Amino acid sequence: MKRLSALLLVAAAAPLAAVRAGPLYDEQYRPQFHFSPPQQWMNDPNGMVYADGEYHLFYQYNPYANKWGPMHWGHAVSGDMVHWNNLPIALFPDRHGTVFSGSAVVDKGNTSGFGSAANPAMVAVFTYHDHLHENLSPVGFQSQGIAYSLDKGRTWVKYEKNPVLQNPGVRDFRDPKVSWFAPRSRWIMTLAVGNHVGFYSSADLKEWTHESDFGAAVGAHAGVWECPDLLELTVTGEAATKDVLLVSVGSGAPNGGSGTQYFVGRFDGREFTPDASAPNTARWVDYGTDDYAGSTWSGATPGGRQLFIGWMSNWEYANLVPTQRWRNAMTVPRTLTLARTPEGTELRSLPVAELAALRTGRNTVGRRTVTNSFDLTLANSSSDLLDLDVKLNTRRANRIDLVFSNAQNQRTVFRINNTEHRYEVDRTASGAIDFSPKFASVQTAPIVGQSAHVAIRALLDRSSIEIFINDGQTVFTTIVFPSTPYNKITLESDKDVGIEGSTVYTLQSIWNETSGSGE
Repeated sequence: MKRLSALLLVAAAAPLAAVRAGPLYDEQYRPQFHFSPPQQWMNDPNGMVYADGEYHLFYQYNPYANKWGPMHWGHAVSGDMVHWNNLPIALFPDRHGTVFSGSAVVDKGNTSGFGSAANPAMVAVFTYHDHLHENLSPVGFQSQGIAYSLDKGRTWVKYEKNPVLQNPGVRDFRDPKVSWFAPRSRWIMTLAVGNHVGFYSSADLKEWTHESDFGAAVGAHAGVWECPDLLELTVTGEAATKDVLLVSVGSGAPNGGSGTQYFVGRFDGREFTPDASAPNTARWVDYGTDDYAGSTWSGATPGGRQLFIGWMSNWEYANLVPTQRWRNAMTVPRTLTLARTPEGTELRSLPVAELAALRTGRNTVGRRTVTNSFDLTLANSSSDLLDLDVKLNTRRANRIDLVFSNAQNQRTVFRINNTEHRYEVDRTASGAIDFSPKFASVQTAPIVGQSAHVAIRALLDRSSIEIFINDGQTVFTTIVFPSTPYNKITLESDKDVGIEGSTVYTLQSIWNETSGSGE
């Protein structure tokens, strides 16, 4: 029966394996250096694991339509988190329900018994969502299941005794993130349970014991808690480590809709205790409207980095964005670190270094003072894939704008508003905005500190801008839909502003005629 299940998975997935990326990945708005599915709908990243030189990216996938629907796990792999190969669908719905979000690990100790020391199993832990049960009862329709692979994630077998964690009688019971806690020799499952996180432990990934709960009285609660992640990070410049708990919230993020908050503290194998100095209010991974449900790769990643990727959309309009054959993309992968600040220990995120391999040319501007307006891109450049690295001295100016625009004067503006002491991202004239009344907006974040020196990294793809301020202290991720891609970056200011250095790199596409052809 197990063999038959595996064969059915391969047969059902075969049509996707034949898809060629070339014509699909050159559509209007299609990202050129962000991951997006060949066709149809995608949301949360799932099951990210690094194993045998491959970064696995699973994701919530509806293969039947370009709107949210019956969830499967789509699958892609990469050797560098930059260039991706699309693989067949990994996990399909079954009699227990559709397959919601979760995580994956390599069971090196063979605690599950699914593999061996020579060939450890890759184990996926995921939420079953039983829609039939949901129609009959307001609670109890979500549970946790597992599946395993012995061929590097190419084919999967569901555990015959699923579910492994039954619902205790609540509505929201989902999105398990599993990690190994060496001091107790136990697997830890971090699970979203309504308005809080539940921690469970297991010796074998099959039998789970509830350990504790966290979060009902702290953080943001305007929306349901989702997609938690528990990770350990070293504080920059110190030997000390801290534990970080990421929790996504379906609504109530600082600029509307969905977003991801974080807590810093200590996890002892049973309970998570936030730092005594940590605020009870939410702190945000990203102030932009379009970084949600992010999670980190498990496994021994190169350099020991904690590597993160998020879903680049927002539940307020994700089903409405003006793409056709496909819908939604992922952020660029990011490296997470911790920094000690006067406000406590804070999370930082920056694009992974591997993205530099896409750079093909550059325009460099040396130190100078600018009055009114200055073009940072090459004159008459047609490149629409750009990577900006600029350092500014904003001491004299009240308002400094970085304007990302095209020939139709559609524009998205990143603004340093010193008068209001805040950063802003204005996409009210960004291109197509009429598909949702909640899309056109001015997103804001507080300016942290008093320094006039501001370092900005911005990544421009055909339908997104990601902005990292002062080494990832503040981040904005925003999707945009200009009729033609932005290919110009202009610095504008109400008074003199100093450019301390600027480089705009042109980037190449990650897609070619053979990408996404399967294996």
